Amino acid sequence: MELVVISSPVAIADEPILINNLFHAGLKCFHLRKPEVGIQTVKKLLDGIAPLFYDRIALHLFHEIAADYGLKRLHYTERVREASGTVQWQSQLDEGFTLSASIHDISILPELTHFDYVFYGPVFDSISKPGYQNKLAVDFKLGKTNVKPKVIALGGVEISNLTKIKAMGFDGAAVLGTLWNEPGKAIERYHQLKKNLPV
Repeated sequence: MELVVISSPVAIADEPILINNLFHAGLKCFHLRKPEVGIQTVKKLLDGIAPLFYDRIALHLFHEIAADYGLKRLHYTERVREASGTVQWQSQLDEGFTLSASIHDISILPELTHFDYVFYGPVFDSISKPGYQNKLAVDFKLGKTNVKPKVIALGGVEISNLTKIKAMGFDGAAVLGTLWNEPGKAIERYHQLKKNLPV
């Protein structure tokens, strides 16, 4: 099972250092999502991250700067995905990008074969967004038959529910609040998540 980390939506102290430390701890995929900030803030954060790790970073906004940093992962929010289409996605795949997207309707999976993986949730009540609650049935099981895209569980992911996420049929889990609600414990929590991640 894969483990993805999504950035804190707001700035936190020593953020580039924490992100570098996550990579040093073995993180394979980091989503840079700062919905309320401008392009210069995103660039400044990237400038603080070791270029060695750029190939593990997915950009949520400002896709146009990806080439400047040698980033090869682009993430589509639901709104941006709905406003784009297969011609654009194929062109980016041809340029060597890995694409991901956010979805809230599992039935559209067969239409999203251009994407390597999608985030789907909230699977549990969100930790980072109070009031953003899980709407899945208690016995929810992901009835996925296609290989692509992989489906990554999002929302309320904690060490205690990783096994349940695996049992639901997800290919991985994305964490945000579990790490960033207490940034001082982010690296320690990441190690615990990794240790408890089902195979």
